[in-house]
Amino acid sequence: MSKLDLTKSDKVYYTAKAKPEILYIERTNYISITGTGDPSGAAFSEKIQALYTTAYCIKFMLKAVDNDFVVPKLEALWSFDAEKYKDISMDEAPLKIPRTEWDYRIMIRMPDFITKEHMQEAIPIVVNKKQIVLANSIEFYEMAEGKVVQILHVGPFENEPQTLKKIQEFTTAHHLEQNGLHHEIYLSDFRKTPPEKLKTLLREPVK
Repeated sequence: MSKLDLTKSDKVYYTAKAKPEILYIERTNYISITGTGDPSGAAFSEKIQALYTTAYCIKFMLKAVDNDFVVPKLEALWSFDAEKYKDISMDEAPLKIPRTEWDYRIMIRMPDFITKEHMQEAIPIVVNKKQIVLANSIEFYEMAEGKVVQILHVGPFENEPQTLKKIQEFTTAHHLEQNGLHHEIYLSDFRKTPPEKLKTLLREPVK
């Protein structure tokens, strides 16, 4: 039985270079959960657990009908009060805005054959069998980012401002404006990978 691996079948989506580049991202489906606060806190970790448990529940449901897939990489959209912090640039934001004030949407991409109904079938299983009540907050989320600038960041999360500055300089040089939420794709498992070896795809929608 074949198993769909989106990281191999859609390499454009999961591949970035060490310098900024422009590309176009088509409409994509995710299961997701939202929150506010420090990503190093317990609440963030618990939401990741709820999301992954639900993703694997969906995977095994589909595997049972010969439609298996590899659960993709964790992703997140990050935002803050744009009016309150309107004078802060993209690369300054991680340094100047308290982590407690960041809003996030944690996401796991789903293959095109996964529907909202599959997610709705999986959530009660996760809640009742795994006792993960947070799964009730998971949503089916569709996003069409369109034109984006992206870059590969290698190293600790706290060093991201240096990489974001490259995107900032690139967008300014090409007369581009931000057109959506900061998007990160965690190509490495940050729970197991040494900080200096982390690989994170940074993506900024533009117009």
